[in-house]
Amino acid sequence: MPLPHVLLSAAVSLDGCLDDTGPDRLLLSGAADFDRVDAVRAASDAILVGAGTLRADNPRLLVNAPERRAARVAAGRPEHPLKVTVTATGELDPRARFWHAGGEKAVYTTDEGAERLRRAGVGTAPGSEDPDAASPAPGAAPAPGAASVSVVPLGAALDWRRLLEHLHDVRGVRRLMVEGGGTVHTQLLRQQLADELQLVVAPLIVGDPAAPRLFGPGAYQAGRLRLLETRALGDVVLMRYEPTAPGTGTGAVPADRHWLRIACELAAQCPPSRTAFSVGAVVVAADGTELARGHSREAGDPVVHAEEAALAKVDPADPRLPGATVYSSLEPCARRASRPRPCARLILDAGVRRVVTAWREPDTFVESADGSGVLAAGGADVVVLPEFEALAKEPNRHLP
Repeated sequence: MPLPHVLLSAAVSLDGCLDDTGPDRLLLSGAADFDRVDAVRAASDAILVGAGTLRADNPRLLVNAPERRAARVAAGRPEHPLKVTVTATGELDPRARFWHAGGEKAVYTTDEGAERLRRAGVGTAPGSEDPDAASPAPGAAPAPGAASVSVVPLGAALDWRRLLEHLHDVRGVRRLMVEGGGTVHTQLLRQQLADELQLVVAPLIVGDPAAPRLFGPGAYQAGRLRLLETRALGDVVLMRYEPTAPGTGTGAVPADRHWLRIACELAAQCPPSRTAFSVGAVVVAADGTELARGHSREAGDPVVHAEEAALAKVDPADPRLPGATVYSSLEPCARRASRPRPCARLILDAGVRRVVTAWREPDTFVESADGSGVLAAGGADVVVLPEFEALAKEPNRHLP
């Protein structure tokens, strides 16, 4: 199911600490970075912090610049993004500034935590949020009379995917900014639910082994994240990264969306044809390394398919192929007249057992095409991300 774009935002010392162990909050950023954070908040539909951050920092989580608030209102959005916190226990101070500033707030918790919040008089009654309610427009203002604090129980334990689905489908959140703390960042990144990391590094060394750190121990994606940007902001440096490692099985992760978008954009490079689709494909190893890419009719070959062109660039003996994912803007073909082996068979022959695509093949040239069925019968997992279908169809608009 579609999820919001999840942006993790944090500032750390040179040795990776979020704070020191003193009684006062360690100031890591400066005025230029605070203004950047305010702009990111203003561009978000919701801002999320964990209960630990709420207790330690007592944040308001507001858009500070009047001109940014005015721009949101002029665009038909609430003055401030939805404020969200997550707590397993429900042990939150009703006097915290989080509750008493800004607009709508939401608390995601366990069934037990929701009951504790109800007894404390915080928010709506457990279960009052309808998970099947119609989705509002992204960032839309609440209906008149809506409660200012919604408590959403997620069951016996916190479930991040279910939380994100609820934010997307019920609250209309398309862009979620996560401001901490370290436990929340760790859980989202380890579960491959983060689309982007915006990390500010300050020229300080804490040196205290008891100081809180950005990421805890555990299993993260293999390989390297992709650097998107570096920018100096006074004496701190902003670095923006995105994950690169594909998902596993039939579940989709943010990196899958990144690679599939590239495949769809490659389709636009295809020489136009009235008798064949324009398709792009990328082959990516399990650690996020791009092995090859290709597109239909590449290098002047009038009948080569995108997946065929990409796989031809990879050594068949490459040990990374069995763990790789093929991203194709259109479902790999199950039958073709121009070559003896259709792309679905070429993928299986290469040892690849995971394919992500945007668009099932229509009957334009081959009736009842079912490349996904061929792949599944050969033991491959097939993931379809329909949110990319329009992009995949764009270079094929001239076809009947």
